[in-house]
Amino acid sequence: MKVLVSDPVADAGMELLREAGHEVETGYDLDGDALLEAVRDVNALIVRSGTEVDRELFEAAPNLVIVGRAGVGVDNIDIDAATDHGVIVANAPQGNIRAAAEHTVAMAFAVARSIPQAHDRLKDGEWAKGDYLGRELNNKTLGIVGLGRVGQEVAKRLDSFGMDLVVFDPYISEERAGQFGAELVDEVHECLERADFATIHTPLLPETEGMIGAEELESLGDGYLVNVARGGLVDEDALAEAVANGPVKGAALDVFAEEPLPADSPLLDVDDIVVTPHLGASTEAAQENVAIDTARQVLAAFNEEPVMSALNAPSMDESAFPRVKPYIDVAETAGRIAAQLLGERISSVEVHYEGEIADEEIDLVTASALKGVFSQLEYEVNAVNAPQLAEDRGIEVTESKTRQTEDFQSLVRVTVEDGDSSMSVEGTLFAGDDPRIVRIDDYRVDARPYGHMLVARNRDEPGVIGLVGTVLGESNVNIAGMFNARETIGGEAITVYNLDGPVPTETLQRLLADDRVIEVTTITLDEA
Repeated sequence: MKVLVSDPVADAGMELLREAGHEVETGYDLDGDALLEAVRDVNALIVRSGTEVDRELFEAAPNLVIVGRAGVGVDNIDIDAATDHGVIVANAPQGNIRAAAEHTVAMAFAVARSIPQAHDRLKDGEWAKGDYLGRELNNKTLGIVGLGRVGQEVAKRLDSFGMDLVVFDPYISEERAGQFGAELVDEVHECLERADFATIHTPLLPETEGMIGAEELESLGDGYLVNVARGGLVDEDALAEAVANGPVKGAALDVFAEEPLPADSPLLDVDDIVVTPHLGASTEAAQENVAIDTARQVLAAFNEEPVMSALNAPSMDESAFPRVKPYIDVAETAGRIAAQLLGERISSVEVHYEGEIADEEIDLVTASALKGVFSQLEYEVNAVNAPQLAEDRGIEVTESKTRQTEDFQSLVRVTVEDGDSSMSVEGTLFAGDDPRIVRIDDYRVDARPYGHMLVARNRDEPGVIGLVGTVLGESNVNIAGMFNARETIGGEAITVYNLDGPVPTETLQRLLADDRVIEVTTITLDEA
């Protein structure tokens, strides 16, 4: 596989990819047409914040499997376009968490004690000891906006300095906040009103852009604001005004809406605003960690394993994957067979789990079932874009689980409907690793799903199986296996044939010419 690294990352990540046998190229100065040309044959793209990964790039890279962001923020990557093209987008949220948290704490101390300002004046020959009266963090209230991974690390560190913690985060529970000794509040204004120091730890999204504006700064009052998260979360003009003329005491920023920060930014004119040039992740350990984490995400994608930090694809805990992995193929195969047997416009898909598999994380399994259902579409479909494809087409997708199962340790059933009729296919594993289709609608079968298959519905009368064998033999199509089931004697029957090759159209027409044969469907799966 070929990997392009378009922004500088630590060598440790690239070496990990090379050791796995992959070709790694760097192109740190690529942009425009040169970048589009460079990605035409790559399978993975690793970026930081410098490369704009837009829809045009995805259209130019037909072999792209994954975009790895060596860091946290992905506002330079069009995730919707990636999903449409079936490309995984993954970041490295763990590698620089401690670095970002430590920089947040450092910035809080720096602004509270006027450290940069005093440093500059001392370097200029001034002993300005009497000009600065700092504020201690002990016994003060810290307002945390966003209790994600970085917010949690900041909470741990500043809690140890004797601060009271108040949190605004609409996506966590009171119990979760309480685990960090924090009180959860419902509104960002309340969080800021109670804070002596406020730190921000949210992603940059349409709903969070400019979330700290003039009104929010008024709520903060005579406090300090620290942002080491993402530029654009804070209205910079409003912040400069609030610190210069009140009520805000001071601010410390490491990230900005436009980077590098323009020389005419009003932030640079306010002495009580401390600024650093996006250093939050700039430690040796953090840079090496994110490079290695990103490389591991790429390797997982290449190996068709869960990408643990995927932002647009199902993922799961690494320890759970071995238990779930065999059912990924079972679900995809069941979905593919069900869709081909229905043969109509699909309006809904249900994926049902029974037995031990019902206790597992099954998002990836469901996505694989959808991949199988949509596999006959003319364009590429995978577990990344299959859920989005269902939504775009207005296809209802449901999951259901039950721990009870009558005959098998675990079972996956995929049911597809077209509004008037439905088709269900059930799959399981024998002996832990032998996939089988065990039911098609109400018919109990025992079919090994691989290669070329023929599913025939016919009246349960003597000679039908002989007819099928004869017609296939005359067409030089060899039967590798056969599995027959029926409703009642003389009623309707279904037979699944494993074949050594495809069935010609004229052969199908010969079978259907016999009035005992109700329906025949050919199914092509991957070879075993």
